[in-house]
Amino acid sequence: MAMKIRLARGGSKKRPFYRIVAADSRMPRDGRFIEKLGTYNPLLPKDSEERVKMDIEKIQAWLDKGAQPTDRVARMLEAAGVREKATRNNPNKGTPGKKAQERAEEKAAKAAEAAADAE
Repeated sequence: MAMKIRLARGGSKKRPFYRIVAADSRMPRDGRFIEKLGTYNPLLPKDSEERVKMDIEKIQAWLDKGAQPTDRVARMLEAAGVREKATRNNPNKGTPGKKAQERAEEKAAKAAEAAADAE
């Protein structure tokens, strides 16, 4: 049985509230879970202590049993100091889009023409 530590959404429309749960990976996102491990309220300010509440001992026990945290939960655990920080690399994220690259090429071409005319 593949276990995941993940977020289960609660709350009403436009007012999200999440439970951090240990669940079988085959179960639906908001469906059956085995144990509630904490809560996450994204509407609270980032520096609030109430934003993320986790039972670290229970989470560590599930990690020792082989449960895999999702990306978002892994980041929360890194912030809490439970897991070591994973290296992330997305070299394409910082590159400009096609239109921006075309504009930059046109601007460089005009600058080269102006420099050639000035000489």
